[in-house]
Amino acid sequence: MKIIIVGPAYPYRGGIATFNERLARELISQGHQVKIFTFTLQYPSFLFPGKTQFSSDPAPEGLDIVRSLSSVNPLSWMSTARRIAREKPDAVMLRFWMPYFGPSLGCIGRYLRRRGIRVVALVDNIVPHDHKPGDKVFARYFVRSADALMAMSQSVVEELGMFDNSKPVACSPHPLYDHYGAPESKEAAAAALGLDPAKDYYLFFGLIRDYKGLDLLLEAMASESLKDSSAELIVAGEFYGNSEKYYSLENELGLTGRIHWFPEFIPDARVRHFFNVADLVVQPYRTATQSGITQIAYHFEKPMVVTSVGGLPEIVPDGKCGYVVDPNPESIAVAIAHYYALRPDFSAGIKAQKQLFSWSQFCKVFLSLIS
Repeated sequence: MKIIIVGPAYPYRGGIATFNERLARELISQGHQVKIFTFTLQYPSFLFPGKTQFSSDPAPEGLDIVRSLSSVNPLSWMSTARRIAREKPDAVMLRFWMPYFGPSLGCIGRYLRRRGIRVVALVDNIVPHDHKPGDKVFARYFVRSADALMAMSQSVVEELGMFDNSKPVACSPHPLYDHYGAPESKEAAAAALGLDPAKDYYLFFGLIRDYKGLDLLLEAMASESLKDSSAELIVAGEFYGNSEKYYSLENELGLTGRIHWFPEFIPDARVRHFFNVADLVVQPYRTATQSGITQIAYHFEKPMVVTSVGGLPEIVPDGKCGYVVDPNPESIAVAIAHYYALRPDFSAGIKAQKQLFSWSQFCKVFLSLIS
């Protein structure tokens, strides 16, 4: 089939762009013809909380990526829709992760459906973590522009029903991020990061936003369960918001010397070092749908501590691949302390669970919504 993906891709950076490119490669490997239509302007600079929207990595080889869509220019919405229609695709996948993109993507979806082109919406998150006026209106406009809907967690499937319960909906877990390279020794990873390989480390990885609960993890480190622990925390990711409150909390809680900060966007080539040096990956989220971080952890076969929010408990079975805890400092601290006290072997559970997250299975579900 001829399939077009509309969403972030190179030269834009981030997990969704990475996902779209990896999905395109999987579909191509299965014999499909794939093209990605991405943005000329994704976010106006004043709306983007990070340092840059663009990747510093080289362009991906073997992918057909067209920059056509401006999120703020309705003329580009129509011109992009017409360009896609001229391609005569069998199906178009619209990638939706926040209501801001509802008008542009919804406009494209409506235009294509009127011309008999099958539109499948892949929805990361329909109810945003940070609520803003107009979110529900934009989300509803987008959902109603698709023929079928796909999510990566049951929590999002349930939320989609609040906007439209008349369309086919399928769910398939977020596949593994398997392109970050092979495992390496802890010694090699520590050397690459300038860390001591003799120490224990747990990892908080990814963009730092309020809903991800890094402050809960810092408070956990100061609790009775962890205050005397010799294990140290690695925080690797760019701040999307006020960084000072976290540094202030570090000082107030007496955590200086126990945290290693890498406050920048981590390029693909360095991701493996952080996961290979860590014993444990911690996601202390206040809210969540699914998370690409869990799928990097599975790739490197690292146990996890995740909170019981959104789709995280679906992905990380408690007691088999790590711990599922309440989103509060004490529960997080108890789980981390338990891991380092007993060193339980989660490897069998992790190996079994990661088999469920193949790209081929994800594509099978996606293609079923087309046919």
